[in-house]
Amino acid sequence: MSTALNPDEHLDGSGNRISPALRTEALEQLLTERGLVDPNVMDKFIATYETAVGPLNGAKVVAKAWTDPEYKARLLAEGTAAIKELGFAGPQGEHIVVVENSDSVHNVVVCTLCSCYPWPVLGLPPAWYKDPAYRARVVREPRKVLSEMGCEVGDDVEIIVRDSSAEVRWLVLPQQPAGTEGFSEEELIPLITRDALVGVAHISAP
Repeated sequence: MSTALNPDEHLDGSGNRISPALRTEALEQLLTERGLVDPNVMDKFIATYETAVGPLNGAKVVAKAWTDPEYKARLLAEGTAAIKELGFAGPQGEHIVVVENSDSVHNVVVCTLCSCYPWPVLGLPPAWYKDPAYRARVVREPRKVLSEMGCEVGDDVEIIVRDSSAEVRWLVLPQQPAGTEGFSEEELIPLITRDALVGVAHISAP
């Protein structure tokens, strides 16, 4: 009986599987050695998309929802379309579903199979999101994992773990911090973090 080889599966000389992370690292090293890539520029590029450009888009979406009830209703009803209204769309952003945190429910996002992530509004996924430990543990013991990440959730609050996939990518609409109800979108945006939009952090008032 023969076994078909997965075209996405790479093996070393001993027939052992090579992880995507190792293949990526090897490719980056090769390109660097040939002078085709400056590692410092690459690191800055990744950092920009991981922590600035993408998350800023997500912050704009949340700030709009906090200040515009009609937009918020559209966002919760049809996330992808509402996000596209603000000009944010593209690969990995075709099927975004937005869920709202409240006093009784806290949502947290994971991708147990790989690292599906809504790039147009969050940028590149952080390393911890792709870590097998996070992906496995947050499903089994979400309250403990969140606590370890500095996000305390009361015992009276239900935690719902949302598993992203190719069919759906989840985005959390965090609770607006008390005392910011009169803030403008521009004043709210700097308060909104990437981690809060994944559900592993709360947003604090300034």
